[in-house]
Amino acid sequence: MNFNIIGTGSCVPKKCVTNNDLTTFLDTSDEWIFTRTGIKERRLLTDESLLDLAVEASQAALENAGVKAEEIDLIIFSTLQGDFISPSMCCLLSKRLGAVCGRQLDINMGCSGFIYALDTAEAYFNSGKAQKALIVCSESMSRLSDWTDRSSCVLFGDGAGAVVLEKGDGLKAIELTVDGGYENLYVPISTGNCPYSLHNDEKPFLKMNGQEIYIFAVSAVVREITSILEKIGLTADEPDYYILHQANNRIIDSARKKLKQPVEKFPINLDRLGNTSSATIPILLDELNRTGKLRKGSKLILCSFGAGLTTGACAIEWNK
Repeated sequence: MNFNIIGTGSCVPKKCVTNNDLTTFLDTSDEWIFTRTGIKERRLLTDESLLDLAVEASQAALENAGVKAEEIDLIIFSTLQGDFISPSMCCLLSKRLGAVCGRQLDINMGCSGFIYALDTAEAYFNSGKAQKALIVCSESMSRLSDWTDRSSCVLFGDGAGAVVLEKGDGLKAIELTVDGGYENLYVPISTGNCPYSLHNDEKPFLKMNGQEIYIFAVSAVVREITSILEKIGLTADEPDYYILHQANNRIIDSARKKLKQPVEKFPINLDRLGNTSSATIPILLDELNRTGKLRKGSKLILCSFGAGLTTGACAIEWNK
């Protein structure tokens, strides 16, 4: 016994920033960005907080599931950086929602956070310590980006996605991989003002070797998906959708071609939202759910990759 996904929700900031908007302060163009990434626009935080996005996404997921916040007995919050270093975002979220459960935690597994959260939730369900869980991924990539670096800041957006889980048998398989190392993708942190510190501060902006991450991502996605399909005894033709981390359309398309699958099986929203880190998959799940594209019995393969370097993949049967 593991879980079924019974509700989805999402929220993005109201501010839409197009590629053309970025040309007012970057040496770039809509064509340059779109041909390299597939991104046309993204949503960025202005006067909203990360918590605001998380609350709205969570409330939408709870409503979609027909579950009250007081019924939730596990909350997992995935984020690279919350509104505060402390307290944890899950604590702030539960207060705003009116949740009363004591089992709550934040996780930071980069863009793979949603898959890692599902794996953590499965352990709670299997141990009998959870009956209904809320997973929310809320990310503010605009805070972490260097807006003078045209090679990276154009990739990212802000947003939140959430799912409600209950005990069931919808999860068919899940795999996680960590290839420790930070050199090609990391965000430094201030070492503070201790007079004894010998560290030199880097600016706290995301650093990325795009070419190396591209090579890693394509090979990791194909490897993880192939492994999951073998584990559950499916061919690549059998899943209804492959829901991949929305980092770059070239990565998604390269993986699709290696798996010899049609474009229709690889839905995207990065053209409108950019890379929202761990929130990309739950936001896309919510869009597919609310547009009626997911039906009872639909076979889904979810796959993500990110800083760590981390990868995660799972097979889910949609039972909502």
